[in-house]
Amino acid sequence: MNKAKTNPIKPYIKKNRKYYMFKVYLGVDPLTGKSKYTTRRGFETIKKAEHALARIKLQVANGTFRKQHAETYQEVYDLWIAQYEKTVEESTFVKTTGIFRNHILPAMGDYKITMINYAICQRHMYEWADKLKRFRIVKSYASKVLDFAIKSEYIQTNPFALVEISNRTKKVQYAKVKSENFYTKEQLNKFLQCMEQESNFKAYALFRLLAYSGIRKGEALALNWDDINFSKNEIRINKALSKGKENKLLIGSTKTGVTLNLKMDSTTMGILNEWKKRQRQDCLVLGYDTLQPNQLVFNNRYNDFLQPTITRKWLQNILTKYKLPHITTHGFRHTHSTLLFEAGCVMKEVQDRLGHSDLRTTMNIYTHVSKQTKEVAVNRLETFMAI
Repeated sequence: MNKAKTNPIKPYIKKNRKYYMFKVYLGVDPLTGKSKYTTRRGFETIKKAEHALARIKLQVANGTFRKQHAETYQEVYDLWIAQYEKTVEESTFVKTTGIFRNHILPAMGDYKITMINYAICQRHMYEWADKLKRFRIVKSYASKVLDFAIKSEYIQTNPFALVEISNRTKKVQYAKVKSENFYTKEQLNKFLQCMEQESNFKAYALFRLLAYSGIRKGEALALNWDDINFSKNEIRINKALSKGKENKLLIGSTKTGVTLNLKMDSTTMGILNEWKKRQRQDCLVLGYDTLQPNQLVFNNRYNDFLQPTITRKWLQNILTKYKLPHITTHGFRHTHSTLLFEAGCVMKEVQDRLGHSDLRTTMNIYTHVSKQTKEVAVNRLETFMAI
């Protein structure tokens, strides 16, 4: 029995309107040995798409087809992303393609590359600003494709270079400011006391580490016991857990690519040492030997990587059960920086501790300080003026 042929013409929705597209096989590239395809989209009716498809198939069969240079933003993106993938880690590539898939291509994919102007770019920037907190990143990536179009001699200038961040956009962002995502000293102590009462010692050890080290969640989940130096009370941070293609967990470099050797307090190190003992007992029951090289500090029941989303579940259970203020897992990094400032550390010390390559990052992200710190500043001014 012959198998039914799959129709290459597919419908898609763009701005609440239905369009059609297709992808055609062109054969094998003799230089690379890889399959070649061409894609056409933007057909208002299926009949128009069928005529275009038949014409291209005939040209391919006769050997007269010549693939056009990229005409739309989508086609230029397809060329750019193929090169971009070779320059970044897999996790970064996955995040980038997600930004394009969710925000940029739905807005700009069908535009003729030569017709994109300042007004179009400014309008979409406003749209992204209205709904996205990090709209500047979206704009930056959208602009990279046009920079590539300039290099490829499709266009001469990049209209995104003219786009401005107006007062309107800034006001929208100010209105979206959320509650402070960090704990005070008292709130952190309360949280850790509640965590300690629970039966999940692994979660307790993880959140204690996050709060007292300031490392990122991905860095904590990538730790091996070889990275923990109990004799020196020191932890080495030189890698991070991230997601690659098809949500595969993989180990990559840290955000800054720099290795940190963090000094830790003895209490946190004692808690980690206790977890190491409990982990060994738990894994022996399951048939795993935790004395093997590169043993993960925080493992799952199969002695493999923990899913990064599990911390949110652990955290939500504690916050709900004990009616604690809401905070995210990343909020413990914010908490650490805030407590460092309260403890009297200067900006440079906090920068080194958190591993920021640029002091401005520390200043921009961690300008929020707790109520206690604000009160100390006011009291110091009052005392000074009274002298």
